Amino acid sequence: MSLSSASATIPTTKPFSTSAALSSSFLLRLPVKRLSALSLNASSSKPPVVSASMEAGIGVMGTKLGMMSYFDSSGTVIPVTVVGFREGNIVTQVKTEATDGYDAVQVGYRREFRLQSVEGFEPNQRILVQELFNEGDLVDVSGTTIGKGFQGGIKRHNFKRGLMSHGSKSHRELGSIGAGTTPGRVYKGKKMPGRMGGTKTKIRKLKIVKVDNELNVVMIKGAVPGKPGNLLRITPAKIVGKNIPKN
Repeated sequence: MSLSSASATIPTTKPFSTSAALSSSFLLRLPVKRLSALSLNASSSKPPVVSASMEAGIGVMGTKLGMMSYFDSSGTVIPVTVVGFREGNIVTQVKTEATDGYDAVQVGYRREFRLQSVEGFEPNQRILVQELFNEGDLVDVSGTTIGKGFQGGIKRHNFKRGLMSHGSKSHRELGSIGAGTTPGRVYKGKKMPGRMGGTKTKIRKLKIVKVDNELNVVMIKGAVPGKPGNLLRITPAKIVGKNIPKN
């Protein structure tokens, strides 16, 4: 075979395409800052995906005052948590995608609410709970749970105790925590005694029973994290199909 005939059968390679390199799988592996810059040039017909750190809307910071029984119009007794609001719900900073890399509104408690858009918010703007929530609305409440200190497996993980009589020597002991030589170690995440409580927890889709404008408090159905005096973060509930895209 001559050199000319061999070269004719070799397929020619296509030049490198920049658009082909910026595929969807490649964009997902990029850092957030690079992704936001490159995604501006990438065309997509899918709706924007809401990040898990974003809120469904602006929220407020409140103080847990305690629990009580509330009687509705039909006479039904409802256990509610009373949350009070002070003067700290004032916008102190508005963060945008251009200045900080994300959109958020910061309030006087040095807490911020990440939103899809910060249009309409400006510094020194007062956020009133009466304008955000109405009776019957669902909210997400997050706070710090009551610390219980170092606790055993029975209280911390609801383990069953052993026999208390008939010669039993294992009353509240943990029991076996794994096999022997194989694997020769305790698996990560094994439920064991340790520090209980004192962690950040969010309770979702709690119903607002009453909004009192005179006392500047709201009554939320059920229990919320923490003890009286703790700071609570109240935001509109995330509901798939309503304020969160299904896909």
